[in-house]
Amino acid sequence: MTDIQNASIDMPFGFSPELRAKALVEAIPYIQKFSGKVILVKMGGSALIDEGLFSKFAQDIVLLASVGIQPVVVHGGGPQIGQYLKQIGKESTFIDGLRVTDAETLDAVREVLVHQVGKKIVETIIAYGGSATALTGETENLLTVKPKGERFGFVGEVSKVNPDIISRLHGQGEVPVISTIGQDADGQAYNINADTAAGALAGALLAEKTIYLSDVPGLLIDKDDPTSIISSIQYKQLYEMFETGVISDGMIPKVESCIQALEKGAKAAHLLDGRVSHVLLLEIFTDSGIGTMIKKGEEAVSYTHLTLPTKRIV
Repeated sequence: MTDIQNASIDMPFGFSPELRAKALVEAIPYIQKFSGKVILVKMGGSALIDEGLFSKFAQDIVLLASVGIQPVVVHGGGPQIGQYLKQIGKESTFIDGLRVTDAETLDAVREVLVHQVGKKIVETIIAYGGSATALTGETENLLTVKPKGERFGFVGEVSKVNPDIISRLHGQGEVPVISTIGQDADGQAYNINADTAAGALAGALLAEKTIYLSDVPGLLIDKDDPTSIISSIQYKQLYEMFETGVISDGMIPKVESCIQALEKGAKAAHLLDGRVSHVLLLEIFTDSGIGTMIKKGEEAVSYTHLTLPTKRIV
């Protein structure tokens, strides 16, 4: 048995046996509720870079699978791709937040996502006692794409999802780990934005939860004030936040992906801080949850202490 397999999930110093037992009991109704349900997690940000967070993420995924939940992992790798391109002397170019992808860049994307990041996620899940299988969007036509546009090069938009392989792997007790490279009808490979791919997959899988990990606490009314987090919001209210500029920059594709997932069949979407240890367990198995939940219903926006701005934030 490896050192990783011998490792235990960290408990805060002084966390009494009574509190540990209470946490386990609190999780029971959520285990019952989500057993047999798909929870899709888009892994990005520090969780992909920090070794400690990476390990805790893998532990969380193993625990979810162990109690009968069907996790799906979709991962990014933007910083790693940028570093790899820098090492080979190639400059990264972005349009509207998307990496312009020529043939050489596409090879780099495949090297990093498939052979480095995806491989590491699978190996770490297995090291903690789970079972996982690496896929790309090309595997059994999981993600069929159409070109985003000539100026983007080999960047694709998802036009069709074939979730059969995901269902089959879940039936075999495997956690699918997906690198976001798809192909068109002619077999040409394309780079896909990982947030967008996650939304398309979550909708097709009718995911109970679609979770996005990044380096912010959640959806913020004021991006410079981490205490201005919105705990829950009905997804149609997000359009106002686009118009006022509350949702901007790198949060745009994540929120758009949440909307896409919900409109195509996912039950709820969550924006969580991937810098928090065991953030998946805190969201899924506790009464209070964490981060921002985006829902389909007609509930009013719920937030800490601020109100939505009436004019655009610049």
